[in-house]
Amino acid sequence: MTVTNRSLLIETQLAALFRVGQILNHSLNLQETLQGVLQVLHDHTCMQHGMVTLRDEAGTFSISAIYAGNKSIPLTVRYRPGEGIIGKILQEGQSLVIERIADEPRFLDRLGLYDPQLPFIGVPIHVIEEDKPIGVLIAQPNTNDGLLTERIRFMEMVAQLIAQSVRLAKEIERERRDLTDERDRLRRAVRGNYGFDNIIGHTSAMQRVFELVRQVAKWNTTVLIRGESGTGKELIANAIHYNSPRHHNEFIKVNCAAIPESLLESELFGHEKGAFSGAINQHKGRFERANKGTLFLDEIGDISPTFQAKLLRVLQEGEFERVGGSRTLKVDVRIITATHVDLESRVEQGEFREDLYYRLNVMPISLPALRERPEDIPELAQFLLDKVAKKQGRHLELTDSAIRLLMQHSWPGNVRELENCLERAAILGEGERLDRAVINLAGLKEEIPLPRNPPAKVDLQDPKLDERERVIAALEQAGWVQAKAARLLDMTPRQIAYRIQTLNIKMRNI
Repeated sequence: MTVTNRSLLIETQLAALFRVGQILNHSLNLQETLQGVLQVLHDHTCMQHGMVTLRDEAGTFSISAIYAGNKSIPLTVRYRPGEGIIGKILQEGQSLVIERIADEPRFLDRLGLYDPQLPFIGVPIHVIEEDKPIGVLIAQPNTNDGLLTERIRFMEMVAQLIAQSVRLAKEIERERRDLTDERDRLRRAVRGNYGFDNIIGHTSAMQRVFELVRQVAKWNTTVLIRGESGTGKELIANAIHYNSPRHHNEFIKVNCAAIPESLLESELFGHEKGAFSGAINQHKGRFERANKGTLFLDEIGDISPTFQAKLLRVLQEGEFERVGGSRTLKVDVRIITATHVDLESRVEQGEFREDLYYRLNVMPISLPALRERPEDIPELAQFLLDKVAKKQGRHLELTDSAIRLLMQHSWPGNVRELENCLERAAILGEGERLDRAVINLAGLKEEIPLPRNPPAKVDLQDPKLDERERVIAALEQAGWVQAKAARLLDMTPRQIAYRIQTLNIKMRNI
């Protein structure tokens, strides 16, 4: 060995360490990275047939990467602590050098790669958090030049770099696994929240809606959800997406009425950098983000004729350009729209494109107003009250008189108005039971709606009825004729007239 040979080897090794560092920082694919490191050892430091074994989840050690030239080596070969040379390194945690493989009886040569007349070097791969090695780095110098000490030191430095990359890769994999588990948990929770069990409705009108949702969720059909504000159009859109084959992908919502016309195109289609003042970066629009998923366009009836034409093209061709861009982008998006306006009238008046209307109205789903399904109010009210109670950390329930009052209201604001009313009542109510007085205090205007069906007969002697409810029930059974109602209540006409006045009952003419 000469000083010149030693200096040349060290210089070569320093250059190789720099290349190894570059490779380890280049990719998060651990096997690909390790393969690149072993090739550097072979090409630049004369260390041939390099191999890395790492501990797997089962606790055994298997080949993670090997540089075998043209020979194919299966990565299923495993090693146990104490087994052969590699097992000895794993068990003792110390570097090992064999000056001539043929002289070492513990060398198993399970791969048939190594020259028995040449040296062999193996070093453990340690990470700070582990007491024992997590793997082994081995290679064979292609010459016996008397510089084994320098080669061992170099291999140990490479092993330290590999250890850092393995540690980082394991942390990233652990975080990815945790994120995947959390994503799956959230998806299950979301699907549970938007399942049919969480949409209240036992009336025939709501059952028809549920059946339509079940059928349409299976396909990519465009859906138009119609109904008054507050009837739950967004809830139905969620149910369609999260019960569809696209539920693993994005569900993107856009309220077309809430976004200014000047920004709507950029918001939906995106824009290129410099497309307009303030566009300092490229921006992906909602259509791109919803690719392979579902895009929900709420209040679709409020978009301008200019934007209607641009939207029609996306629906017909599945393609668009970002604002300020020339490249055509294609997307696979399922479209669900919703509106509370009469689109047919707007089409007749020329305010809404007829061709767009027919493109959107492939599968219409009409939601009934709350006043059209009063039988659902008791269960729906308790469901909404449970949500309020959960937020407030208390138990809440409605009395029968409160429920009857809720069922008498016409609910122009539909379910949203009902939810707001119950939240106000929960704030104003001191106990767990919310009665008629608290609902009244919450701002619910009492009214006697005209019945669509003959009134159900009420037991006027029911002790659960308060005086006002008993008088109203008698008036309804008597067709709002005071004299007949007085006889039902065993009162005089003067007495019932006094009750009507003092109880603030609004009379109806039938």
